[in-house]
Amino acid sequence: MQKFFRMKVTGKLDTDTMNIMKTPRCGMPDVAEFSTFNGRPRWQKNSITYRILNYTPDLPVSVVDNSIQKALNVWSQVTPLRFTKINNGDADILIQFMARSHDDQNPFDGPNGVLAHAYAPGPRIGGDAHFDEDERWTDNQAVGFNLFLVAAHEFGHSLGLGHSDDRRALMFPTYRFVNTNNFRLSQDDINGIQSLYGRRRK
Repeated sequence: MQKFFRMKVTGKLDTDTMNIMKTPRCGMPDVAEFSTFNGRPRWQKNSITYRILNYTPDLPVSVVDNSIQKALNVWSQVTPLRFTKINNGDADILIQFMARSHDDQNPFDGPNGVLAHAYAPGPRIGGDAHFDEDERWTDNQAVGFNLFLVAAHEFGHSLGLGHSDDRRALMFPTYRFVNTNNFRLSQDDINGIQSLYGRRRK
């Protein structure tokens, strides 16, 4: 963990290491640079459907819809991928807000710990993204966590990316607020997603 976060590797649980461990973050494991999951799973198509199964009471439905669409668009801007929202039936990416234990053997831990997690492309739970309802979700820099930023990160996992150790990357595992106006992926994120799906066609 110290090596991943580019800290002095002591092998000891010192104050700096404890502070990193307590930083709000994604629930997926850490690796290095841009990375993909074992076996490089990816969607074998460019048209991907998503469905929001429930909504957080923290935000209006329209704001959640817009945040999710905007988060997916981050990835479609640099790849051939296209995302379509459906309201009924099974979708490639199912999106839910849930707390604590929630049927996937990967329970949430309450406020200010793991914010969300998502699964690599595949059958059943593959591609699905879960957001911890014990967090306070916002659409700005207010107290809580910006849904767009967290969702954009999680959808990287839904598309096949692991974590990056590049602190500028969206796929870096810990949360930090950045200006969401005209948000753009880092080059590390772009390299990662294009290694799976190629570039957007003009």
